[in-house]
Amino acid sequence: MALETFDLTPRIGSEIRVDKAALLSGEHAQELRTLLTARGALVLRGLHLDDEELRTVARSLGDLRLGSAKRGADGKILKEGDGGILKVSLDPKVNPDYARFLFGNLLWHMDGTYEPIPPFATLFTPYRLSRDGGDTMFASTYAAFEDLPRDEQDYLSTLRVVHTMQAALFPAKRDCTPEEFAIWCSYPQRSHPLVWQHKSGRRSLVLSTSASHVEGMHAAESHDLLQRLMMHATQERYTYRHTWSLGDLAIWDNTGTMHRAMPFEAGSAREFHRCTLNGEEPILAPRPLAHAAA
Repeated sequence: MALETFDLTPRIGSEIRVDKAALLSGEHAQELRTLLTARGALVLRGLHLDDEELRTVARSLGDLRLGSAKRGADGKILKEGDGGILKVSLDPKVNPDYARFLFGNLLWHMDGTYEPIPPFATLFTPYRLSRDGGDTMFASTYAAFEDLPRDEQDYLSTLRVVHTMQAALFPAKRDCTPEEFAIWCSYPQRSHPLVWQHKSGRRSLVLSTSASHVEGMHAAESHDLLQRLMMHATQERYTYRHTWSLGDLAIWDNTGTMHRAMPFEAGSAREFHRCTLNGEEPILAPRPLAHAAA
């Protein structure tokens, strides 16, 4: 039986209606992957997946991320959760290692900008909800790029951007201590093309709050360009805002979609369980286009 799909906005987001048993069986996995890359974010309601079921769905769609890594000068070992399930919470009692970074989720970002191959996709389901706020927003960096004028597409395709932890976190915590800022600065930074030529042939903007500066460009011009592109990519026409209910599952394509949590009350018990799928292709700059060579 085919999936029932309903577009949530014209450019991003689709609601999927599917029997839970069929979802867990994996019989729709390839169809879901195709929809995911086409629509950026998928929403499935009323599933109420437990952790093992969440892992099962994740493994049907790709390579579930496991393991841990030592990242910054503080020597902390950041684990990918229990068997690939990461508890996303600002409560240090729930996730003491990640809680000190997760406030950055309130700003637009893509995951894995410090990695050579960013994650392919994320699966996200609520465990506890906030009393107020806490929606999640998604923005299509495919659609945002495709709507730019052709000459600007060509120009942006020649640029590279450096991504850093301090760029990602300082805007969300301006009152950080010098010690905190020093730890952020000790984390790896990485340069990526500003435009990603995907193996499918499509191109997307590699945007995130982690984007520090454009290589070789004056700092002021770099700041203005990145701010302008972020404002362009997060216009209403390219975004979908999801209001959560317990039992929902959201899946998004991290390679062509930014996301953010919307603010919620201080001290909230808000907690989500997350699976991440390992990346499947590096960020490559676009190949010269035929029209540019003509």
